Amino acid sequence: MKKLFYLFMVISLISCNKGSNKEDETQKDSVITTDLNNINVSILIDLSDRIDPITNPNPTMQYFQRDVEYIKAIEKGFLNHIKSKKIITYDDQMQVFFNPEPSDPKINDFTKELKVSFDKNTQKSYFALVDKKYSELPLNIYQSAIKDGNYVGSDIWEFFKNKVKDYCIKDDKRNILFILTDGYMYHENTKFAEGNKTSYLTGKLIKANNLTTSDFKNTIEKNTYGFVKANDNLSNLEVIVLGINPEKGNPFEEAVIKEYWENWFKEMKIKKYEIKSADLPSNLEPIILKTISGKY
Repeated sequence: MKKLFYLFMVISLISCNKGSNKEDETQKDSVITTDLNNINVSILIDLSDRIDPITNPNPTMQYFQRDVEYIKAIEKGFLNHIKSKKIITYDDQMQVFFNPEPSDPKINDFTKELKVSFDKNTQKSYFALVDKKYSELPLNIYQSAIKDGNYVGSDIWEFFKNKVKDYCIKDDKRNILFILTDGYMYHENTKFAEGNKTSYLTGKLIKANNLTTSDFKNTIEKNTYGFVKANDNLSNLEVIVLGINPEKGNPFEEAVIKEYWENWFKEMKIKKYEIKSADLPSNLEPIILKTISGKY
């Protein structure tokens, strides 16, 4: 009887060990499926008159040229990230958006060319092709928009309301959205208010709301000024705004713009975000590269 008892105990221990191994395997599988080392990078470009070198000139470096260099830095960070991984793990993509789409069909063709993706079957030569596309096409887009001169504005609010989840968020990836804009938000098709919150922000609105003193934060909080919330939960999206460029005359304009954006992102449960001024690309490139690498 004792021998049978000991034999039963040995069998039970072996079975338990097998069970625990299965649990370990299950845990390993779950880690693999939730690995967010694959990235999905989106670039939303504001093609309003902010890029017009006549309306908004900058002798140091025109704003459209800064945008082009920002995009180049984003592409550099994207490729650096992919090169840091094993080929078998490639599952990354990058694309450019406008909202609304430009009327010029050439710009839309350029946009299609800028949608790139990498997987385990991607040839090594594709890196050079992507680099070539992002070295040439963004400048072509801005030159075409400036030549056309029909600046319809950028409906950023509507993009966040109706498109950002479908266009910029993949469940199995780390999602990063770069927005190239001066920080003002306005489009004639999406201009409305809910109480003291609005779907737009202009220099005139900032003045009308008396946000021209150092006490602007208290004024915003007291009167609940801000953007109307466009989405409920964007916690799996990281957002980097590049190019904030306040109008002259109000020393607090830039801070007010950033406050609007920050409060908006928090309301939509965006946990990781950065809002940067229209600085020289050489100053912003390290920030862009660090953001894409995940080393904030």
